[in-house]
Amino acid sequence: MGARKKHAPRRGSLGLRPRKRASRIVPRVRSWPDPELPQPKLLGFAAYKAGMTHVLMVDDRPHTRTHGQEIFKSVTILDAPPLYILAVRAYSIHPVKGMYALTEAWITPPKELEIIRKVHPLPEKLDPEPKLKIIEDNLEKIVDIRVLAATQPKLAGGIPKKKPDIVEIRIGGGSSIEERFKYAVEILGKEVHAKDVFEEGMFVDVIGVTKGHGFQGVIKRFGVKELPRWHKHRKGSRRIGARSPGFGTVSETPQAGQMGFHRRTEYNKRILKIGDNGLEVTPAGGFVSYGVIRGPYIMLEGSVIGARKRLLILRYPVRPPPYIPAHLPQITYISLESKQGV
Repeated sequence: MGARKKHAPRRGSLGLRPRKRASRIVPRVRSWPDPELPQPKLLGFAAYKAGMTHVLMVDDRPHTRTHGQEIFKSVTILDAPPLYILAVRAYSIHPVKGMYALTEAWITPPKELEIIRKVHPLPEKLDPEPKLKIIEDNLEKIVDIRVLAATQPKLAGGIPKKKPDIVEIRIGGGSSIEERFKYAVEILGKEVHAKDVFEEGMFVDVIGVTKGHGFQGVIKRFGVKELPRWHKHRKGSRRIGARSPGFGTVSETPQAGQMGFHRRTEYNKRILKIGDNGLEVTPAGGFVSYGVIRGPYIMLEGSVIGARKRLLILRYPVRPPPYIPAHLPQITYISLESKQGV
C-alpha cells in the first residue's frame, strides 16, 4: 500500500486577511453595543498595558469541578488614569449615505492638556455653547451621542510621553437621546474614572494592536513544514501549496509578509478588580519594561493583546457570555514578587 496523503487544512483565517500593519496605533472602535442600562454611561474606556502577575481567587464559574475552591489565575494589569472629556459629537443619519457627524462641541483644553493642539487641529477660541444649542435644537434628528476623550499619559507610571491620545466613546443606556445628551453635557470638561464606566466582575471586549514581529517567512508566519534535506533539491524546501492556478496567486496560499502589529479584538475578558492605588498590584521592582503604577488600575483575567505600554480600548461586550457570576470576584492573594528574574 502507498503512503496515505497527509491532511493539510488551510492555515490562517481568511477573516483576518489582509494581514497588514495597523493604520494607527490607537484603535478605532468600529461597532458599539446597545446594553440596557438604567442610567446613561460611557460604553468604553482607554488604559495602558503594564504587565502580568498572578492571583489566587475563589472559582465562581458554574458547573466546574473546582467551583467554590481556591484556584490560580494569571492576570493582566492595566494602568488606567482618568480620561478628560474634550468634546461632544452628535450623529444623524442620511437615507442614502448612512450615519454622519452632525456637529461637535469642543471646550478649551486645560493648561496641562494644551499639547492636545498638536494632536488635533483646533481653532484658537473654542465656545461649546453655540454647538450644544444646535445639538439640543436637533435632538429629533440625532441617532447617537458620543464624546471625544483624551488620555492623560503624564499620570501613568511607565508611559514616556506627554502627548495625549484622543478616542471616541459612545454614550449608552438611559431611556432616550435627551438623557444621553444631558449626561454628555454634565461630563464635558471633567474627568471620568474607570469606576464610573465599568464594575468589578463584568466582562469587556479588549480592542488594540497586537505585538509586531516585522516581515516573516511562511514557516514562522503560518507554521508551514520545512521539507527534509533529501527532498529540497528537486521540489523546494517549503510545502506551501499551489501558487498559480492559471492566474494570480491563491488567497489561501501561505506567503511571507507582515506578522503582528494587527488591529484585533478579544472578546469577553473579565474584570477582576478596579482600584485607585496601583501600588496594591505592582510587583517588587515594578513591572518589567514599564515601572510602577501609582494611580488607578484595572485587573483583567488572563492575557490580552499588545506590547507593554500599548494603549487598549475596553468596551462593553458586543456578544456577552451566556452566564454572569452572581457575586463579585473573591481574590485571596495577589503576587507582588519581583518579575525581574534572578
